[in-house]
Amino acid sequence: MSTEQATVEERRRPPVVVVVTLLTAVLTVLLIAFAWPAARSEPRDLPLAVAGPPQAVAQVQGSLEQAMPGGFEITAVADRAAAVRAVEDREVYGAIVLDPQAPEVLTASAGGPAVAQILTQMSSRLAGPDAQPKVTDVVPLPTDDPRGAGLAAGALPLVLGGILAAALLTQLVKAGSRRVVGAVSFAITGALALAAVLQFWLGSLEGNYFANAGVIALSIGAISLTLLGLEWLLGAAGLGLGAATMMLLGNPFSGLTSAPEMLPSGWGDLGQLLPPGAVGTALRSVSFFDGAGAGRPFLVLGIWLALGLTLCAFGALRGRGQRGSGQRAIHARQEASPVTV
Repeated sequence: MSTEQATVEERRRPPVVVVVTLLTAVLTVLLIAFAWPAARSEPRDLPLAVAGPPQAVAQVQGSLEQAMPGGFEITAVADRAAAVRAVEDREVYGAIVLDPQAPEVLTASAGGPAVAQILTQMSSRLAGPDAQPKVTDVVPLPTDDPRGAGLAAGALPLVLGGILAAALLTQLVKAGSRRVVGAVSFAITGALALAAVLQFWLGSLEGNYFANAGVIALSIGAISLTLLGLEWLLGAAGLGLGAATMMLLGNPFSGLTSAPEMLPSGWGDLGQLLPPGAVGTALRSVSFFDGAGAGRPFLVLGIWLALGLTLCAFGALRGRGQRGSGQRAIHARQEASPVTV
């Protein structure tokens, strides 16, 4: 390379100050995305059932509002049995049974360990100084993982699995149809592997193994196919945009480490509309609650899966159109060129 070419190449490179500024911005965004939801985690309209006389229910509601303004959304139920059903159906995260003789707080650590911990800590002041309520975990986490650490830590690999699948397939596989087949195949094999680790090794999941693996496969397939379609249509920019959305929005706001209602207002709802949040809720429902409350997350995952397939289909049609235009241009040049004998 000549001195002049080296000088031109050097001028094309961005100044060091620009690179440092960009890296600082990226680092700041990463910190905000992952630390902000955790630092601002607290109950926000958290569904909670209260069983007891109307006057007592109103008194407890007032006490909770005073202790945590806007923290709980109270639903009055008839008795303890109704409260248990509401917890098991995932209509509420817990319940307070206002029995003068045996006050009780019902939790469901499988539905959200952080919420169960909050209710347990608040139990001492819910029934007054003369009656210490009993705390009952209606739907507990597995004994091998009583804190739910395995499922919470599994949020990142679930997202990375879909992103890595799309990134590697675009680099290593040329044909678009084979990329789609590869993404679907990886979603199945990857889900079987992750579900096996979480259920049989770590003991973080319960229920039917294949049902749990099916939920994970939906998530990996939805993410990888969506990113493949974006890359097909928009190139590397589309892949980067999709990956950033899943990593910086989907993962921190999935609610897997706490609950969607404990995230900053509005962000928990957004997280449930993205595959990482939907798979977390669906996996808890299928593994611990016999599928209760899984309808909406399954719908979200199905929509993302359909979106990914649609984007891939549009990418294939666009590719065919471009190949057809290229072939017509070649034929036109061949017809226009003089024929020599």
